[in-house]
Amino acid sequence: MNQADFDPRSFLSQLTLQPGVYRMYGAGGELLYVGKARNLRKRVSSYFLRASGNPRIEAMVSQVARVEVTLTGSEDEALILESNLIKEQAPRYNIVYRDDKSYPYVRFTDHTFPRIGYYRGARSGKDRYFGPFPSATAVRETLQVLQRLFRLRPCRDTFFANRQRPCLQHQIQRCSAPCVGLISAEDYARDLRNATRLLEGKGDELAQELGQDMDRAAEALEYERAARLRDQIAALQRVRQNRNITGGAEDLDVIVIAPHPSNSCLVVMSVRDGLNLGHRSHFPRHPAHAEPEELLESFVSQHYLDQPPPPEILLSHALEDADWLQQALGKAAGRQVRLLRPQRGIKLRLVKMAAGTAAQALSSRLVESASMDARLLELQQALDLERPPRRMECFDISHTRGERTVASCVVFNEQGPLKSAYRKFNIETREGLAQGESTRQGTSTPPAAPASGEARSTTPDPQPAIAAGDDYAAIHQAVRRRFARTKSSETPMPDLLFIDGGRGQLNAALGALDELRVSELRVVAIAKGPTRKPGLEELILPDRALPLRLPPDSPALHLIQRIRDEAHRFAITGHRGRRDKARLESGLERVEGLGPTRRRALLRAFGGLAQIKRASADQIAQVEGISQTLAARIHAQLR
Repeated sequence: MNQADFDPRSFLSQLTLQPGVYRMYGAGGELLYVGKARNLRKRVSSYFLRASGNPRIEAMVSQVARVEVTLTGSEDEALILESNLIKEQAPRYNIVYRDDKSYPYVRFTDHTFPRIGYYRGARSGKDRYFGPFPSATAVRETLQVLQRLFRLRPCRDTFFANRQRPCLQHQIQRCSAPCVGLISAEDYARDLRNATRLLEGKGDELAQELGQDMDRAAEALEYERAARLRDQIAALQRVRQNRNITGGAEDLDVIVIAPHPSNSCLVVMSVRDGLNLGHRSHFPRHPAHAEPEELLESFVSQHYLDQPPPPEILLSHALEDADWLQQALGKAAGRQVRLLRPQRGIKLRLVKMAAGTAAQALSSRLVESASMDARLLELQQALDLERPPRRMECFDISHTRGERTVASCVVFNEQGPLKSAYRKFNIETREGLAQGESTRQGTSTPPAAPASGEARSTTPDPQPAIAAGDDYAAIHQAVRRRFARTKSSETPMPDLLFIDGGRGQLNAALGALDELRVSELRVVAIAKGPTRKPGLEELILPDRALPLRLPPDSPALHLIQRIRDEAHRFAITGHRGRRDKARLESGLERVEGLGPTRRRALLRAFGGLAQIKRASADQIAQVEGISQTLAARIHAQLR
């Protein structure tokens, strides 16, 4: 539909008064804006029947060629649908909150003697989760506290099942050694309940009950148990005194905004059981000159779509639809949720403290952004580009003498590393296939829950296996697989492609691009130079006979080094993970008749490949699903 064909008055005359979501489209069919409304006619009319005075809104309305609406059963459904559509489709004029990293949790596993540990990712099964925490540091500090106070085990189940004597964690009094029976299931369950109560914010109540247990133990002449409880109470009090006490505030989040025309910062500070767990900074994408209240409201509605809200949320600005948000968040949480803008007291002090943090984070971001702009401008001049590059990719190869080769592809933009766009490619070798290496073809698997937000590892596409250690062929295959997807997906084309290596790696990458008929892509190889010292890197370009050298203090060179080092790190991480997994399971994979389910049963029963190798055939046959004949075959194969 052409913009001139859209008649706002005719459209509004038939629009319903019910709640719902409206979507505004431009003349080319692009989605401009998604909004929610308690009364669709009243809300949409406000855009067309009177001037808003906001340049951003006026510019958007001037481009509207079509409006679509979706009716919802309630106002809460409209709020949730709006947040989902904004996250999925990222309309041009909406404020889009994206967080590539998932939030970490403390997890208690479903086990007779549950394990405590750090967890990041989708929650499932019967395990118990506490959080989310604002940072990995907050989780690890909490785990250390729980181990000191309650001596809960941190080890994996396979390690736990095969211990014959207490480990070092028991010797330093961080574990009660349930693996070798030094604590009963009842006593361990009691310690676990106490740890749970501390995480649930019942620390004062817990301290009182421990004091009563200590008195009863002393009266019963159980002096050793009374001494342990005394030490536990003292440690609990020290923990609560040493942490940042927030003046009586219990469970709440503080959300403040430091506005900027195009790069605002939002800070979420979490307080649980009166303890400040730290903060997390967010930099949502938004149009220029968006109002702080609008930024804050959009952030709150999108942020708590995935995270459970606390009972109180303190805000730096008043929200127009605060009552609506309160109702929707409370319904999702199953209890009352209050949005407050404090005016006095300790809660106002918390908001001011978070506001100072946000201002500092925004200042650092702006300085870093200015530095990145300078680096990109110099890179444009050094490589004779038409404009500063907005998306840069770099490939690197990692293997150990040709074993389990992995290629990495990292992505940088104007803000720095774009970890959600990272890719790893498993490169198959003829030697690996001969040894029984997995040959799954043609699939791409997203990461389960990458701890650092990096995505995604891909299994091999149908490509011929290469010789082990052939870095040129590995680069050729990885580049071909990466850019073969560009034509069939929405993966954008980079402005600049770096290859870690010399002229041979550069020619291999160019050959792959020529096969795909990908032209007009600037490709640069990064060689370490004759002495291999940082600052003396050589840039090898297809149209230059001699390598290009930038000054050691060049900002452009520093950016190239950072991109190259990140590609190297990511490739090594992927290779080590693949290699370690293969070394653990490859011996079993070669046993005829031993499938994945039985392999997992063996590893769970014995704790690892080394323990299976030491076992006799009769011991292997005791594992469920393993016959005497298969056990003999496994025993012979591993020897």
